[in-house]
Amino acid sequence: MSDETRTWPPAWAFVDGAPAVAGEYRNGAETFQVEEVLGFEPEGAGEHLWVWIEKRGATTPDVARLLARAFDISPRDVGYSGLKDRDAVTRQWFSLALPGREAPEGWQAGLAARGVSCLEARRHPRKLKRGVHRANRFRLRIAGEAPADPATRVRWERLVSQGVPNYFGPQRFGPEGRNVQRARQLFARGWSKRQDPHGLLLSSARSYLFNTVLSARVAEGTWSVPHAGDVLNLEGTASRFLADTVDAALEARAAVGDLHPTGPMWGRGTLESTGDVAAAERNGVAGHPALRDGLEAAGVRQDRRPLRMRLGEAEWLPEPDGACWLTFSLPRGAFATSVLRELFHHPTLA
Repeated sequence: MSDETRTWPPAWAFVDGAPAVAGEYRNGAETFQVEEVLGFEPEGAGEHLWVWIEKRGATTPDVARLLARAFDISPRDVGYSGLKDRDAVTRQWFSLALPGREAPEGWQAGLAARGVSCLEARRHPRKLKRGVHRANRFRLRIAGEAPADPATRVRWERLVSQGVPNYFGPQRFGPEGRNVQRARQLFARGWSKRQDPHGLLLSSARSYLFNTVLSARVAEGTWSVPHAGDVLNLEGTASRFLADTVDAALEARAAVGDLHPTGPMWGRGTLESTGDVAAAERNGVAGHPALRDGLEAAGVRQDRRPLRMRLGEAEWLPEPDGACWLTFSLPRGAFATSVLRELFHHPTLA
């Protein structure tokens, strides 16, 4: 296995001595459903028309281009918060800059042929910006051996109660991890926005280094346990603080999921962590100097990401044929595939 396609160790490889078994998911778009949760509603008046879109077989940028053509506006005047899967049924808001204009007649007809439909339209004063949504809600159908295996249900209950390693999913790195190798090649020449206009390779490199640090904490069993020198994140917020020491109160809050250790999103600047934690983080990325140095040279700034994610509104809904539906919400930036890889084996979830 090459470095770019390595398997990150799961935290729940064994539950009560039982290993995970094989499972199936994404057997058709209808079995993988994602709904964006903004956390606020369009106000009902303003220069921007916000449209609640359901799509199948199209990426979010695909839909943005379709909307720009349908409304005869520049693609830069179309806003959206997050990128959603192509091979799924997904629902999310888009915004369209239409000052003094109404929606053209019949604008939805051309989108329907592409598996895109509008479920609601409302006005709002401002453009929808990237990364403002609060969470994503998932509804996924699981089949194969896994749903019938009693250990899978136990594993699911552990994930719900104790959380999941917040790995970036394999889709972040491209087929066979090629985005990571492309990042190395670009960094060797010197990163430029012209060659990486959307920052995809920067993102892949940072995500890879984060997963590397997280995987070491998973291997030693401390990915959800605070250490002195950890930067801790308060559940459900962007607030974080440095734990100079760790007492019983902090340990108890971590045990119930009120706060989480974080890991570095690498870049230029000083690590917020200290002591042995900071040393371990530096050692973790030291094995990938091309990625580390390339990110710093590109001017990306240091940030932090929780090592653990919690599942909200989680349900296991069995079906008569032995399959089951899983429903849960995850914070923005978390990957449903990182949940599924803790439940069962599947070749796309390495």
